Amino acid sequence: MLLSALALGFLGSLHCLGMCGPIAFMLPLDRRNKQRKLFQLFVYHFGRLVSYGLLGLAFGFVGKGLQLFGVQQKLSIAIGAIMILLVLVPSRFLKGFHPTRPIYGLLNSVKSKLGEALKKRTPDTFLTIGFLNGFLPCGLVYVALFGAIALGNPIQGSLYMVLFGIGTIPLMTSAVFASGLFGVKAKSKIKKLVPVFVVVIGFMFIVRGLGLGIPYLSPKPVTQEMVSTDLECHQP
Repeated sequence: MLLSALALGFLGSLHCLGMCGPIAFMLPLDRRNKQRKLFQLFVYHFGRLVSYGLLGLAFGFVGKGLQLFGVQQKLSIAIGAIMILLVLVPSRFLKGFHPTRPIYGLLNSVKSKLGEALKKRTPDTFLTIGFLNGFLPCGLVYVALFGAIALGNPIQGSLYMVLFGIGTIPLMTSAVFASGLFGVKAKSKIKKLVPVFVVVIGFMFIVRGLGLGIPYLSPKPVTQEMVSTDLECHQP
């Protein structure tokens, strides 16, 4: 399941370029020194991974809390179904779906600080921009966060989000160094693979929730049995 996050991030990189690409292209990079430029990009991506890891940790705790209520398997099935529906339901029916509406004030603050950071050239600029960038709303991030919740474990949830972020790094870095690396046809083909893979991940979470006894993919649920033991005392 964790490797699915890496693949989701890689296949969704072109989508990430559309959402986060403008920020990456606006980074105050040292254009004259390639090694310095690469290091600055590394710090920027590291900042994104930190924010993704924290998000995964937080949402992993949410999944852990739901697990304590005994709904972990049902949750995994429900999240898998939601992932599939988000792909199959026509976009016009989802126009009013804004998961981030309750925290618009916080997001506006993040965008404001991000704008300020883009104007600076201090050593911590790239770390700050990457960290704030990770909190901006993105459809693929929502999908990855659903996965973090379904895992029901803070550490695994954090790792899931970090792997998702790592998956986005190769294409985003390549695009900054060579904007013409991917043609229109190649981009179109990769974008078509993203929803297909999201559906595959959705099915994987559904199968996981069914507890079919498949190692690593769909382990059987752990049941706690109360065992009572009668102790007999024998007189010598």
